Amino acid sequence: MSLILVGLSHRTAPIELREQVDFSTRDVARAVRELAGRRATDECVILSTCNRVEIYAVAEPGTARPAIGRFVAEYHGLATDRLDPHLYLQLDAAATRHLFRVAGGLDSLVVGEPQILGQVKQAYQVAVDAHATGPLLNRLFHCALSAGKRVRAETGIGEGAVSVSYAALSLARKIFGELSGLTALIVGAGEMAKLTATHLRSQHVGEIAVASRRLASATALANRVDGSAIPWSEIGRVLERADVIVTATGASDPVLRLDRVQAVMRTRRNRPLFIIDLGVPRDVEPSAGELEQVFLYNIDDLQGIVSESMTRRGHQVERADAIVVDEVDKFIAWVRSRNAVPTVVALRQRFEEIRRAELQRLEAKLGALSPEARARVDDVTRLIVEKLLLTPTEQLKSVSDEAMIVAYADALNRLFSLAADKKAETDTESEVAS
Repeated sequence: MSLILVGLSHRTAPIELREQVDFSTRDVARAVRELAGRRATDECVILSTCNRVEIYAVAEPGTARPAIGRFVAEYHGLATDRLDPHLYLQLDAAATRHLFRVAGGLDSLVVGEPQILGQVKQAYQVAVDAHATGPLLNRLFHCALSAGKRVRAETGIGEGAVSVSYAALSLARKIFGELSGLTALIVGAGEMAKLTATHLRSQHVGEIAVASRRLASATALANRVDGSAIPWSEIGRVLERADVIVTATGASDPVLRLDRVQAVMRTRRNRPLFIIDLGVPRDVEPSAGELEQVFLYNIDDLQGIVSESMTRRGHQVERADAIVVDEVDKFIAWVRSRNAVPTVVALRQRFEEIRRAELQRLEAKLGALSPEARARVDDVTRLIVEKLLLTPTEQLKSVSDEAMIVAYADALNRLFSLAADKKAETDTESEVAS
């Protein structure tokens, strides 16, 4: 059995295909249970985000890849030949490194994006709840989450704005400090407006009003961010009390001209007005930004901030990768130590058999002892066995070279005539290897 990763991502598949195989919209818990029920894997976790679908499994490499590919295709009603060209396969150390980089935000469309670590944690928890994981994936995902946290804590890879809408909010916080309690007006209801409105809601803005030429579109976006939709004709009354205005209409002419902004500022009594113009062409007349207490930024201004942030993040990637390498090495050493577990278990069983046999042989002499004294003899002999086994057990588990592990195990089997049980209980193996 090997650790296997089968998946597709923004690096290998177009967005249309990624949307079709998105498990998060089709009951990922049921999908995990169904995959586990097919017996193609011993353990499995499904990680599904907007940019990737990856299945981590413990299985036979030769059969798992096609079986998992078929499962994904059948679950989503796709032909396997449409899906197969976009799938990638990674094994053991490569699969481990990939997951640790994913958890650290190093394999994201936007390097360092913060949501992925939570998504990895949620995917693992869903699999645990479905009883689809075991010793290997449990250890793998705990280590992956630890690696992701280290990357966040020890590098600046998550710092700075990496999207235009997030850059806009960063500027707004410099002007207002906390955004909670402020009033925001979103003019437009397209994708850029939706993303910015979502960021505003995450900052606990007090009120979000949405205006669009199509009231239905404004209503849909307002419902999404717990805001209120207003008719296009009533923008003026909201302008007077808004603190933050976001425009993203795609209109051919400005929707906010200088004279209108001037009129609004006369009623505001020097309260600052922050305007984010995401329109191309521009939605706000540029001269409005020259007014006192008006802070106007267009999409070019914001793109410059994003580029600077991405450059700073790029400098942190090398440090983050070094952390990943360190965490991968620790996990691989643990995996290799598991190869020694059957021998360790058999060695302990052999010594315990000898201990019990000797106590039974001395039964006649021990019969005169009180129950307390006999219990003490049992404890002492067990402690002696544990101390005798401590050093060889630790030495065997610390060997990182697989060939050396095999050599040591073979020597112990010959020296002590061990009958290592190849089907030792998983719980016992996990306990010894931990």
